[in-house]
Amino acid sequence: MIDVQLLRDQPDLVKRSQEARGNDPATVDAAVAADLARREALQHFESLRAEQKTKSKDIGKASKEERPALLAAVQELSNQVKEAQAAANDADEAFYEAVRVIENIVIDGVPAGGEDDFSVLRHEGVKPEFEFAPRDHLEIGELLGAIDMTRGAKVSGARFSFLRGIGAQLELAIMQLGLNKAISNGFVMLTPPTLVKPEVMRGTGFLGEHADEVYHLPADDLFLTGTSEVALAGYHADEIIDVDSPLRYVGWSTCYRREAGSAGKDTRGIIRTHQFNKVEMFVYANPAEADAEHERLLAWQEEMMAALGLHYRVIDTAAGDLGSSAARKFDIEAWIPTQDAYRELTSTSNCTTYQARRLSVRARGEDGKAAPVATLNGTIATTRWIVAVLETHQQADGSVLVPEALRPYLGGQEVLQPKE
Repeated sequence: MIDVQLLRDQPDLVKRSQEARGNDPATVDAAVAADLARREALQHFESLRAEQKTKSKDIGKASKEERPALLAAVQELSNQVKEAQAAANDADEAFYEAVRVIENIVIDGVPAGGEDDFSVLRHEGVKPEFEFAPRDHLEIGELLGAIDMTRGAKVSGARFSFLRGIGAQLELAIMQLGLNKAISNGFVMLTPPTLVKPEVMRGTGFLGEHADEVYHLPADDLFLTGTSEVALAGYHADEIIDVDSPLRYVGWSTCYRREAGSAGKDTRGIIRTHQFNKVEMFVYANPAEADAEHERLLAWQEEMMAALGLHYRVIDTAAGDLGSSAARKFDIEAWIPTQDAYRELTSTSNCTTYQARRLSVRARGEDGKAAPVATLNGTIATTRWIVAVLETHQQADGSVLVPEALRPYLGGQEVLQPKE
């Protein structure tokens, strides 16, 4: 959640952030009022408790005649203290309910608006051109014997697939390339759990307006994660850590998304499926270093795009298209020839102290006091990247040139050939 002191001192700044996201600024007024009510309830409780302690001490000093009246007064105060404590607890709960609906404060420079209001920062790479009618990734994948949607649907339903043969190997090659890129830049690999507790899912901001995208197991009250960001954010929950140098982790996991809000979108092929694999970078950092670390994450992602020979653009995502935890998000969108469009392959988010405050991940400052750290995340490889690789490097006969960076992970293969 946001910094309570910021809410008290600069409510107008918080309102502007909410408005940029397209949210109701009245939520800020409600949170300010709830904070005031909480403090007043707590002050009333503490005042009554102090009076109760004073009168309790007076009983020992009172005469025999005075004692019954004092005992009665103390008993009455005891009842009032219990009621005041309950009221303070209720006010505290009401405040946290009010403040939790306020999303992270967007960073200056983030464009306002919704999904279509992003800013294009740059284009990189060479846009592929063909002297033949290009095939889409599914047709190529079927020619290569690499993607089987039909049997995926037979076994699990719509939006599931089998990657087979060279398709499964290609996914593994992309994942290994991303993993090695992260490790070479100081990331520690973790294989995280893909089932997490509600408090961890909630702490990372994934049980907000997109909660219907998350798979829940009611019998166990556990959630399947749509990104290893969730488990990695919970890794240091309720801890005080050292972020003099950023703590960098990279998680390799299978991810699950219901895609409930995307009915009718990207139903062909493996662009938007319910299950996929991903290599995710996650960083705990000093808040003062978060912007610089965000740029580093983006640079490593761009190095991956270049290594795969992809044409892409980098966009600064508009405030209304940010997740609740992100204060700024850069998306990298690769050119998909058969769609004549850029499609998101990866993103990186600076969540400032929002997630860490909810999960109680702190570091000690120079004054010795513990304060929330910053958290950042960024994907460095995922199953969806197969789409761009196949379509970008396809040839007229249905074969696909293998980017040089992937060849060591594919036994030196230079060309993927269609099956007979």
